[in-house]
Amino acid sequence: MEIYLIRHTTPAIAKGICYGQTDLDVTESFETEAASIQPHLPKNIQAVYSSPLQRCRKLAEALFPQHTLQLDNDLMELNCGAWEMQLWNEIPKTEIQPWMNDFINIQVPGGESYLQMHNRVINRFNDISRQSNPAVIVAHGGVLRSILAHITQTPLKESFDVFTCHYGCVIKLIAENNSYKHEILYNVSLAGKEWHRPSSEL
Repeated sequence: MEIYLIRHTTPAIAKGICYGQTDLDVTESFETEAASIQPHLPKNIQAVYSSPLQRCRKLAEALFPQHTLQLDNDLMELNCGAWEMQLWNEIPKTEIQPWMNDFINIQVPGGESYLQMHNRVINRFNDISRQSNPAVIVAHGGVLRSILAHITQTPLKESFDVFTCHYGCVIKLIAENNSYKHEILYNVSLAGKEWHRPSSEL
């Protein structure tokens, strides 16, 4: 059993803005980025699962036009609730500091915690992994890091430091003795450093 994790391409949004489940479009570099991903994909994929958000769906459609996509809300990015599309630096410190102190367990106001996202992602991943045929998951950075933390038993708090997942990355998971090994097939940064927290915390 092989599962390929693919992160969406560069989203059309300025740096410094908080987003998660906002349905962002992709940038004009989409076709170039998709073409860079294509050589790293196998020919024997049987099932394609994707977040329904268009930055993932469009990539899945471009890479696997012969497949019927299985869109799944459980593969969406973290729900950033009341912070969606706000500038990180303009979110009140009284709101954001508790989350910065413990983003694993503290929910974003009106949204979810990283642990809540992790639980829904892993429940879905476990369902997918029970299939016997090679599959693809096209999703988001938080989703991919959550899966990698799960299969390597890495603490969630360390997942953003341990796993670098640039836009368009391709990671191969190989089932072996009731566990998974992972291999990075493609992981090139074309967009520069991402910004997913207040600049004062970088």
